[in-house]
Amino acid sequence: MPPGPCTGAPVPGTGTALRHAHWWQRRVVRAGALIALLALSGLVILALVREQTGTEGFLAGLGLAVLPVPLLIAAFRWLDRVEPGPWRNLLFSFAWGACAAALIAIVANSFATRWIAVATADPSSADTLGATVIAPVVEESAKAAAVLLIFLFRRRDFTGIVDGVVIAGVTATGFAFTENILYLGTAFGTDQLSGQSGLTSVTAATFFVRIVMSPFAHPLFTVLTGIGFGIAALSAERHRLRRVLLPIAGLLLAMGMHAAWNGSSSFGPYGFFAVYAAFMVPAFGLLTWLVIWTRQRELGTIRRELPAYAAAGWLTPPELLVLGSMRARRLAREYAGRHLGKPAARAVAEYEAYATSLAFLRHRGRRGRAGSDFVVRERELLHELWRRKDVARPALAHAAAATAPEVVPPYVLPYGHPQGQIPYGAMPPYGQVPYGGIAPYPAYNPYRS
Repeated sequence: MPPGPCTGAPVPGTGTALRHAHWWQRRVVRAGALIALLALSGLVILALVREQTGTEGFLAGLGLAVLPVPLLIAAFRWLDRVEPGPWRNLLFSFAWGACAAALIAIVANSFATRWIAVATADPSSADTLGATVIAPVVEESAKAAAVLLIFLFRRRDFTGIVDGVVIAGVTATGFAFTENILYLGTAFGTDQLSGQSGLTSVTAATFFVRIVMSPFAHPLFTVLTGIGFGIAALSAERHRLRRVLLPIAGLLLAMGMHAAWNGSSSFGPYGFFAVYAAFMVPAFGLLTWLVIWTRQRELGTIRRELPAYAAAGWLTPPELLVLGSMRARRLAREYAGRHLGKPAARAVAEYEAYATSLAFLRHRGRRGRAGSDFVVRERELLHELWRRKDVARPALAHAAAATAPEVVPPYVLPYGHPQGQIPYGAMPPYGQVPYGGIAPYPAYNPYRS
């Protein structure tokens, strides 16, 4: 790799290394500061919640609030199966929602509600205004900050709508986790004072409303923000106004739905069920359909873009069939794990992920949305594929035979087919072949491990 900022080598014309010029730009320093900030926020929010609920209430709330978390995380991870994002982004998102966003919400909501109560001398109206106006604005803004940070600083991992949905949903899951501890712990303390227990207790009612009926409420609100960022990620860099306005529009929609949900209790004894049936259920169904439809489009993109790399000799025909099918990809991972162990299964999963990223990168390039690092990124992805090919290809070939035994090699593109033309990046130097021909794997390749 040539010297430059990415390697920490001296930059031509400066005579000094970037890492010595700006120590705060080191990845270790930034990661350490972020971890310290989240840890401090977690300690503060832990102390605040424990102070309000008591030790027993906190433990009871924690035990009940954790129940929906694995299911929600698994659901969002399932949505992200085509091009799984790194776990570090999900861990950051959950920690931000559970610690930083929750702390911001508790402090800001309490301050604003008290200020309104003093200013209006009407505590009941202040509580209503705080729940329906202040809380949606503060909470959705705090959760959106995590999506914004990943959008800005992990841009390679944020490529479309599904990424926005997953990051926003996991952030909101962390926020709801902390909020549920507070509500359930408070309800438990109320039952301890009144002596109530069983299905008629406040704890049971709170558990039913927050954990059984609406575990997806907070994720559903914040997902609207994530969709706005996801569409912005699909926009070309020259459309700067669109890239700014779309996330803001998503955030405003999230605030509006959150406000309607919080205000449902003021619509009468059946207000909760009316809002739930009229808004929450249809919105949940619509967003679920949108995400699944988007995932199918992603698979279609893989099928359309990867044949160019097969024509250049980087992929084999069976791989094209497997990479465009979720079932075949799963079979390949299972085959590798069964015969070669977990490291091989992980290598196959990484191979599939890198190939998917390569297809999306080429798709953005053809549509004029690729960044200035297109060639560098393409080379990196091809290099990662080449490193894992010896382990991945037998598993992918087995999956192709199991799902489509009628495959007839060789894979030939018709002359002049748009996917046979290779106008981007690093492919031509290593796979120059006539359009529609079959490229043998190069005898020499700098990416060979």
